[in-house]
Amino acid sequence: GLPLPASGRGTAPPLPPARFYSSDGDSKSEERTVFLGFPNPLRWLRTRLYFFLIRTYFDRDFSIHEFTQGAKHAFTLVSKLISQCKYDVLEELVSKEMIQMLREKLSSLSENHRKALAAEMDEIMFTATGDVGIYYDDNGRKFVSILMSFWYLSSADIPDKTPEGAKVFRIALRGENTPKTRRLLLANYEFRREFTQGVKPDWMITWIEHPNLLE
Repeated sequence: GLPLPASGRGTAPPLPPARFYSSDGDSKSEERTVFLGFPNPLRWLRTRLYFFLIRTYFDRDFSIHEFTQGAKHAFTLVSKLISQCKYDVLEELVSKEMIQMLREKLSSLSENHRKALAAEMDEIMFTATGDVGIYYDDNGRKFVSILMSFWYLSSADIPDKTPEGAKVFRIALRGENTPKTRRLLLANYEFRREFTQGVKPDWMITWIEHPNLLE
């Protein structure tokens, strides 16, 4: 399982408008990214209520900040393994059903498109929490699922129209002397954990979606 503090699994929150400032080749300038916008108040309230219920009934030490940081690390690790088709390593991180779907989808994906699936930590521009679910199965087992959305930059060489709607920027990240063309892409990852007493406290990725890139 994932060492973290889960289809159409849910709806990713809309990306706030973004402004990018590049160094334009000047190594003394620092690239900055500013995200503007306000979350949906009902979604925000509902999500906070679920986090309160998780802390009250499942894990009093649960922290959305720690979870989000862990989810970002998991996303970068798993996205790289997916782009490299390392299914054997994914077995303890991703559900068997999802791995099988990945095998089928990646079999027809070009090398450049597979490269675009991978994200580096410093290329994640924005992270948001989507749907949160708390449910029980017929045997009384308890589960929590959290959908996370990640907007990240990719320098993969893919056609301008693929994925559809991807924004293209020419920017220089910290440590780079010249701007590079990058696309802002979206990935949705669902994390699930069983909270039944006596079960190992691991998070498992049960859904992976890269809209218009991995379909």
